[in-house]
Amino acid sequence: MNEIDITSKKSLFRFNLKEVWNYRDLVLLLVKRDFVTNYKQTILGPLWFFLQPLFTTLIFTFLFGRMGKLPTDGIPPMLFYLCSITFWNYFAECFKKNSTTFVDNQSVFGKVYFPRLVLPISVSISNLIRLAIQFGLFLIVYGYFIIFKGAKIPLNPYIMLLPINIILLGFLGLGIGIIISSMTIKYRDLRFIMDFVIQLWMYATVIFPVSSYPIKFRWMADFNPLIPILETTKLGLLGQGTFSLHSYVICVIVTFISLIIGILMFNSTEQNFMDIV
Repeated sequence: MNEIDITSKKSLFRFNLKEVWNYRDLVLLLVKRDFVTNYKQTILGPLWFFLQPLFTTLIFTFLFGRMGKLPTDGIPPMLFYLCSITFWNYFAECFKKNSTTFVDNQSVFGKVYFPRLVLPISVSISNLIRLAIQFGLFLIVYGYFIIFKGAKIPLNPYIMLLPINIILLGFLGLGIGIIISSMTIKYRDLRFIMDFVIQLWMYATVIFPVSSYPIKFRWMADFNPLIPILETTKLGLLGQGTFSLHSYVICVIVTFISLIIGILMFNSTEQNFMDIV
């Protein structure tokens, strides 16, 4: 009697992007599903896209702007915090939803085959819609301060880096998210730790401009890859911010290293996922 040994031919280092592209219709379907179902059973529906950043901005403006008197580089505090929160939210949503990919979709993974990377990629794309809506809110508030408050907010040539910054935020959220997702299969406590970490990370990124750091401690900003992205974004949109080529290059390197490591870990976990759960 002949024995047949069936093994997986998938390589850990196979990024499989061509196969993901072949499933682009599934990606679009998942993007539509995520956008519709997130607010389908809520009373205010898509209004939450506006209310969440608006309420957070008002609270930050009151607590840190008026009461704490924290510096905002001469930018109106509401614009300063709304700009940071808008782009922070895109990263945070990509990170949080991708960090539970395996746990949230274990029933689907066990029933039908498709490139597993389709799910985290669709999350990052669907959050672009949320970002576009919230950026529209920012532009409305931006126009209000210019027209009715007489604020002088010149656009800066660094605004040309905005599309690159958005891509970096998406890649960073995707990379770190799927790293955590791959680890939570064995260590479920990470989901609770990440909720705490993401809050601390937000305060460390959004509240203080780099210009308020003591000069001898500004090197610490290099350890937070989000700071160069948000600083450059504020510099382009609001005319105030700190751009460091050194920090920005480090941010790009960290982003792509995180993405590559994330995909490698994702591929490894995917191969024995059903045995672990």
